Amino acid sequence: MSDPLALDTRAGLPGDWLYLRDRFPRERWADPGLTPMAAHWLQMHAGFRTHAEHMTALTTGFRADPADPRGLHRELIPTLQAFLQHLDGHHRIESGHYFPAFRTLEPKIAEGIDLLDRDHDAVHAHLEALLNTGRAFHMAASAHAPDAADAAHRLADALDAALPDLARHLDDEEDIVIPLIALKGQGIG
Repeated sequence: MSDPLALDTRAGLPGDWLYLRDRFPRERWADPGLTPMAAHWLQMHAGFRTHAEHMTALTTGFRADPADPRGLHRELIPTLQAFLQHLDGHHRIESGHYFPAFRTLEPKIAEGIDLLDRDHDAVHAHLEALLNTGRAFHMAASAHAPDAADAAHRLADALDAALPDLARHLDDEEDIVIPLIALKGQGIG
């Protein structure tokens, strides 16, 4: 039996984990009084989404006209590198520091925090695939290899597999973490 809360199959979080979001809904997250930590969290996530959209636009354009894999390489690889580094670092800080503090701060949400932590493992598997396909594309494009376009398509496929799971994780993490920080997070840092 499949796990209904697995990152690649879930459509959202169970309602009983969203009680803090009910008290501090998304509509209030743009308020000027949002705590700096919560605002920074949202800013980091917005950056990941922006990188994802940019990479998707690049690969979509390449798929429509695959004649220039080196042009794609010039634009995509630096963005991919920054994306992978920032996301990996962000998740390490969350799993190593913030998630344990959040479990202590609000024990009723511990199951949700544990789920987010497990998500990091699934996302990390995608990051590994992106790293490997990105490296293969970089090597092929740098060497002007005849299979550079194929390597670009494999990287585009890896992005297509990774980005929906990442989007789901970011949304669900925000639904738990932003209200938690805003309502109870004074002094966490």
